[in-house]
Amino acid sequence: MKTILIINGPNLNLLGKRQPHIYGKESMEQYLDILRETYPDVIIDYFQSNHEGDIIDKLHSVGFDEEDMLGVVLNAGAYTHTSVAIADAIASIPVNVVEVHISNVWARESVRHTSLISSVCKGVIAGFGMDSYRLAIESLL
Repeated sequence: MKTILIINGPNLNLLGKRQPHIYGKESMEQYLDILRETYPDVIIDYFQSNHEGDIIDKLHSVGFDEEDMLGVVLNAGAYTHTSVAIADAIASIPVNVVEVHISNVWARESVRHTSLISSVCKGVIAGFGMDSYRLAIESLL
């Protein structure tokens, strides 16, 4: 079976608790159960870190495994708007990466309107709540 890795960046460990009016009331663990039930023929792996270097290291560790990896679903959180290093890591690997955001970042503060990673990703999905992750998985299948 092939694997899709979901990587969540800073503060996304607080899903279900953090600003539920923006991010919803569902935890990532709850949603992962739904995704795994929906896609039983795919291994859905999960990694979350509040540390930029850990996200880069994870991208490096899976990003060259084209035989086993279908792709990476990446919600880089605030690093989306600040990290040239994460963009460089994505550009360096052959495995496809889909950028995901739970909220519609273009309907929020102007600092969130610029993504440093979009241009090196296969695509961008934003604004569909937790369902953004499912849509990203669909794009990799």
